Amino acid sequence: MLNEQLPLSTANLSDAMEGANHLDFSIKPLQRHYKLFGPALTVDTPAGNNYSVLEAIRLAEPGSVLVIDGKSYCNRALAGDFVVAMAKLVGISGIVLDGVIRDQEDIEKLNFPVFCKGSTIAASSKKEKGTVNEIISCGGVKIHPGDFIAGDDGGVIVIPKEEVEEVLAKAREKWQKDKDRENEVLVSKETVYTYLDNALK
Repeated sequence: MLNEQLPLSTANLSDAMEGANHLDFSIKPLQRHYKLFGPALTVDTPAGNNYSVLEAIRLAEPGSVLVIDGKSYCNRALAGDFVVAMAKLVGISGIVLDGVIRDQEDIEKLNFPVFCKGSTIAASSKKEKGTVNEIISCGGVKIHPGDFIAGDDGGVIVIPKEEVEEVLAKAREKWQKDKDRENEVLVSKETVYTYLDNALK
């Protein structure tokens, strides 16, 4: 299960974690159909510099998710189509970036999951190094290397690596309860009123 595509929605996972560990709402998929689920390869990089992004791509294990703390800097892109294409070719399963990309149209043609704040036209610098595979803060959430990253149209959420199986089990249970409630309540006006009357007591 852990190496498969996102098995449940990020909303389901958020319910299982009681609303914790979701990245800032501004970090969204470049295209709506993108889904992402895998262990984090973390990058902490100085604003506007992508040297350590390249380092991480070189070190990445297949299936990992490149998670980049770009300091929310949006004037220079930390990746363009060339960098994203390299990430895809070495087996990285997606990129989550607290910052921006460029060459959006060409990146979209790669059909590769990228979650970020948006796009700009200015390229990054390679003058300053950051760190790879250390604890970072991305989108307001602390992320350890190996924590599981889930992303879809709703956004991105982080599951601590030691809690993955427990969170998935809780999320599946909550999903089933929600389906049972829908089947019971979303039948007629009367069943809706009955539910609302009980909920509002």
